[in-house]
Amino acid sequence: MDIYTAPNTYSVPTAAKPPALAYSVIVLFYNEQDVVEKLHGRIVRVMRRVDRPYELIYIDDGSTDRTAEILERIAGEDDRVTVIELRRNFGQTTALQAGFDQAVGEVIIAMDGDLQHDPYEIPLFISKIDEGYDIASGWRVRRGDNLLTRRIPSRMANWLLAKVSGVKLHDFGTTYKAYRREVLQDVRLYGDMHRFVPAVCARLGAKICEVPIKNVRRRSGKSNYGLGRTFRVALDLLTLRFITGYLTRPLHFFGKWGVMCGVGGLGILAYGLIRKLANWEFSLMAEHGPLMALGFMLLVTGLLLLATGLIGELLMRIYFESTGARTYAVRRLIRHGRRQDDEMPPL
Repeated sequence: MDIYTAPNTYSVPTAAKPPALAYSVIVLFYNEQDVVEKLHGRIVRVMRRVDRPYELIYIDDGSTDRTAEILERIAGEDDRVTVIELRRNFGQTTALQAGFDQAVGEVIIAMDGDLQHDPYEIPLFISKIDEGYDIASGWRVRRGDNLLTRRIPSRMANWLLAKVSGVKLHDFGTTYKAYRREVLQDVRLYGDMHRFVPAVCARLGAKICEVPIKNVRRRSGKSNYGLGRTFRVALDLLTLRFITGYLTRPLHFFGKWGVMCGVGGLGILAYGLIRKLANWEFSLMAEHGPLMALGFMLLVTGLLLLATGLIGELLMRIYFESTGARTYAVRRLIRHGRRQDDEMPPL
């Protein structure tokens, strides 16, 4: 058995990829030694029924128990298993990106390794992809989590994410999703952005559906998520809004607020100037000092926002022109009556 040791960096190198398989199943583990073998057995049984070539990619996100040891043993017994052991706990998003980098399946299925995602529901996701959808996202219809610390904050966060992104999903938070591989090309995940993949892909026209799934209670270990994660999601909302609406036109985002602040500041200063010209002996700063200070602040803030937007425009153009990335995605290409594959990756 070959064991790949990653260099001391924050990313996992992408191996030379063999011919694509039908499915890649990515599973994220963190201190799940009690359920690893049980979950592996269930996934293998399900994929045998699917009866198409597949691979299993298991990510150990810096576990401190025997999870890595068990995964190594499983990989030695099953050549369809690839294990990526990260040097420390980088978090769910980074671990998922490591799996995406290694996956070669035409359809990529991602799930958590704590048995809260039922492997026997994998065919439900596959069937939706076969229907023509690009992303099938799990929807935990009936959640058994704590009402105050998990369900209410999650419902609020999902409502906000749907409003900000324009993607009508009930459950952004679950990792349990299936993707066509082409929609993930050049998608890079940072922070807690794994939950926003459908929103980012929807901007390029990806067809998205939801798959109702069970929310199985944990039978061992403890949840690695809590109320604190809700605040991190809230901080990512601004990034999501910018990516989905203003990535290729940052001046429209910053310029709108810059113009509003600038016009407000100029209006206040113009009012002060008129009052001063009408009565030269009038003490403007004594009567309206705070108002004038506000006018100057709004004017300077407006100029800074406009400058930020212009810098963003320059950086955006440099990025697209230097990398060759595109601002559009092609589903298929038909030339002279014949369908051709588009080999250029989307943004």
